[in-house]
Amino acid sequence: MTDDLRYPTGKFSFESEVTPDKRTKFIAAIREAPALMRGALKGLNDAQLDTPYREGGWTPRQIAHHVPESHMNAYTRFKLAITEDNPTIKPYDENAWAKTADIVREPVETSVVLLDALHKRWVSLLETMKPEDFSRTVFHPEHKREMNLDYLLQMYAWHGRHHAAHITGLRSRQGW
Repeated sequence: MTDDLRYPTGKFSFESEVTPDKRTKFIAAIREAPALMRGALKGLNDAQLDTPYREGGWTPRQIAHHVPESHMNAYTRFKLAITEDNPTIKPYDENAWAKTADIVREPVETSVVLLDALHKRWVSLLETMKPEDFSRTVFHPEHKREMNLDYLLQMYAWHGRHHAAHITGLRSRQGW
């Protein structure tokens, strides 16, 4: 944990020495992310869902919709990486996505259900991948570098916990 509200679980750090046990741990984090998000959001009313977790930060509502949007892109990146040679992935403006009209209109439960279904498919894919598949790469044009699937697995395992902690930290600070 950290006192920096932007990174309640700490900044992402890649573990370059990947073992089968570590990979299993990261896949478990992907599996558990929907339950973490559901628990973080449980019982929040509209006013609470629309309270930024920090000055200038997203609201729990925006976070609830952002995580499955981000993870849909991640799932697609995994599928591209295992079916193409070093494909160039499409970046997107997550801040612009967090402000589209559907974010306010759609209940957070819709995105929690989407996250649950998506993660079931994603975990199924991850568990069927061979160890060498995790060394396959994508090219990220925004970062101007290749990223292998071990890197992406770890990043998204962190990402789900990171955003759930934004919400649980807000709840704790507000006494909700």
